[in-house]
Amino acid sequence: MPSNEQRRAAAKRKLERRLERQAERARRRKQLTIAGSVLGVVVAVAAGVGIYYLTKGDDTKNTASQSSDASQTTPQAAPPPAPKALAATVNCTYKPGGKAAKEVNPPANGEVSTHDSKTVQIQTSQGPIGITLNAGESPCTVNSFVNLVQQGFYDKAPCHRLSTKGLKMLQCGDPTGTGTGGPGYAFDNEYPTDQYAQGDPNAQLPVLYKRGVVAMANSGPNTNGSQFFLMYGDSQLPPQYTIFGTVDDAGLQTLDKIAAAGDDGSMDQGPGGGKPKLPVTFDSVKLA
Repeated sequence: MPSNEQRRAAAKRKLERRLERQAERARRRKQLTIAGSVLGVVVAVAAGVGIYYLTKGDDTKNTASQSSDASQTTPQAAPPPAPKALAATVNCTYKPGGKAAKEVNPPANGEVSTHDSKTVQIQTSQGPIGITLNAGESPCTVNSFVNLVQQGFYDKAPCHRLSTKGLKMLQCGDPTGTGTGGPGYAFDNEYPTDQYAQGDPNAQLPVLYKRGVVAMANSGPNTNGSQFFLMYGDSQLPPQYTIFGTVDDAGLQTLDKIAAAGDDGSMDQGPGGGKPKLPVTFDSVKLA
């Protein structure tokens, strides 16, 4: 009998495959549109009179899930719910979880400010990535991330996964580069997961994770550690991945450069994507 983690992984792979099919249909549709426009011009010039419109045979099949460009927002999914205002402080708990990929101390349990947002500057082997952390939405996550940055956990860590089909993201945060490493502790999901009541089926429906979003990777509910992903294009995911920051313009240019080179496909039979063809390593990660 498959475990909960296996079922979640299977559901995620199914979602990625569906998004890949949508993107492929969108590309074919765009190609047909361009071809039709060119043919219409040729006919008009040759005849010398009239205007001819070439219609596509699949117009009646167009749905809200299709997009003219796979990098654009698909109308099928709305953004996550607006975050509810938090108190000035919230109680955060960090529990033991797995073997640490690099020895660090977990943050102290207790009250954490929701007004202590910070900026982190990452110098990578492919260019700079600046991140504005949002403690007003995900204070426990921001507190953990800052804790790891201050202890040098992310320094020299590679980014082990790039996805260019369906999901458009770069995943980082494991010093081992295997995708299995973490800080030795775990903590609960925050925004947008916490906007849904426990058992609400809407919490499993895709929402829009927009270009520039920084969110935590996990292996199931409340298993956040050190791994995170950077969205370089709008993508759909269930709201089960804590959003805690935003990439700056220079960082988006760096992500676009990495994404343009593609991935090696080594994870297509598992989580999807593969290692970036342009190797990405965090030379340094510091609070700005």
